[in-house]
Amino acid sequence: MHATIVLLPGDGIGPEVVREGRAVLEAVGARYTHTFTFAEHAIGGAAIEATGKPLPDATLVACNRADAVLLGAVGGPRWDDPKAKRRPEQGLLALRKALGLYANLRPVCVHPELAGVSPLKAERLEGVDVLFVRELTGGLYFGWPRFREELCDRRRAVDTLEYSEGEIRRVVRLAFRLARKRKKRVTSVDKANVLESSRLWREVACEVAAEFPDVTLEHQLVDSCAMRLVTAARSFDVVVTENMFGDILTDEAAVLAGSLGLLPSASLGDNHRGLYEPIHGSAPDLAGKNVANPIGTILSAAMLLRHSLGLHEEADAVERAVREVIAGGARTADMVAETNAKVISTSELGDHVRTALAA
Repeated sequence: MHATIVLLPGDGIGPEVVREGRAVLEAVGARYTHTFTFAEHAIGGAAIEATGKPLPDATLVACNRADAVLLGAVGGPRWDDPKAKRRPEQGLLALRKALGLYANLRPVCVHPELAGVSPLKAERLEGVDVLFVRELTGGLYFGWPRFREELCDRRRAVDTLEYSEGEIRRVVRLAFRLARKRKKRVTSVDKANVLESSRLWREVACEVAAEFPDVTLEHQLVDSCAMRLVTAARSFDVVVTENMFGDILTDEAAVLAGSLGLLPSASLGDNHRGLYEPIHGSAPDLAGKNVANPIGTILSAAMLLRHSLGLHEEADAVERAVREVIAGGARTADMVAETNAKVISTSELGDHVRTALAA
């Protein structure tokens, strides 16, 4: 097949990990006789520096025309002024909105060989395999009105948490469809004891559950869910929740895997096009040193193959290669617990994955 893939390296370590993700996709293309055409564009802080906009018009046009988008990371201390009118994160949020990407999929699996990297006891990590489905275009991050003002020498800020029935229904329905291919359990996370938006969320989740009698639905308050993630994570299968709760819980869940650098994500809408990115940030302190972990990006590329291109065998092959490399002992610095352990570079780890893929 032929597919056009837009690369958005972004800021910090983004260019380094995206380079490895592209190389893996090229290796897949060579092995399975697919033709992937790549086009690189700016986003985030790099785009602000180049064009004055965190999401340049040319970037958005290219993403709209592409079959899939692979992104590195955005942001950094250079653009951290809270009073700035243009921030790197605005580019990512605007891109998700413009492409209609309302669901973010974040799988969290624990590799047995890396159990010692997590601060949790090994027995709490055994058998953990959770898929988070986070609503991506509603809630506090997009609600209106939002503003700051000064009243009688006091500063005041307002953000609005808003959800419509349709926004909730489509993401919860996706979670149920995905659960049907797994263990057939959905946990819907809300704060229905306090928030009106959460009470609507819970009502709609129950209505959707009636469409899937073969899938079990449970409700969990977000605060108790946060506790359960570190005490009984293996009890979860598919977890679906709203935007801000999902943002927080999925970063917490990275502790289970041992490192943010290991975890991929896919942002999906109603068509095949998706945005794929590791869940980690731009890590400016590591940028340019060839030490960042590329596995989150490589696994994001595997999700790209599966969800946007329909190449399930190829996606399985990439994920299998990553498991073999980890089982074989290849580690970047974030994947080791011992100070004297052997550590390899970003590019070396990528080489190991491509070698395993070709075997």
